[in-house]
Amino acid sequence: MSTATGAEVARRTTVGGAAAERLRVILRIDGWSTAVFGVVLLAAWRPFSGWFGLPPAWSVPFGVAMLGGAAALGLIAGYPRIPVRYVALVVAGNALSCVALVALVLTGAIPLSGLGVAFMLTGAAVVAVYAGLEFLGLRRARTE
Repeated sequence: MSTATGAEVARRTTVGGAAAERLRVILRIDGWSTAVFGVVLLAAWRPFSGWFGLPPAWSVPFGVAMLGGAAALGLIAGYPRIPVRYVALVVAGNALSCVALVALVLTGAIPLSGLGVAFMLTGAAVVAVYAGLEFLGLRRARTE
């Protein structure tokens, strides 16, 4: 019976190398775009309310949550070897965010304008693209 060393465990639970560097870039781009969007939601809640029909009771918490998510993405991307489980959580979070945005539109839970519907569905598409890129990046990094 053999016991895995700390280095062996780290190689199985984290990723490094060239593919991991590409994954790191994707995570950073996701983090920065999430931060910018969170700031926009917080700073422009009044126009968003009028143009998109997105009430402050929704845009402000969304903005705060996005800033928290952006910080988490930055931390994950900053690890010398990227933890697999954290990236899996990012992929799952992005996928759930996509589903939630589409559900908000389809259920009418928020009284969105036509522009607001387009805005939310565009956001869902962007989040889905990030989830896909991060999933593929993780998969490639794990097989490298």
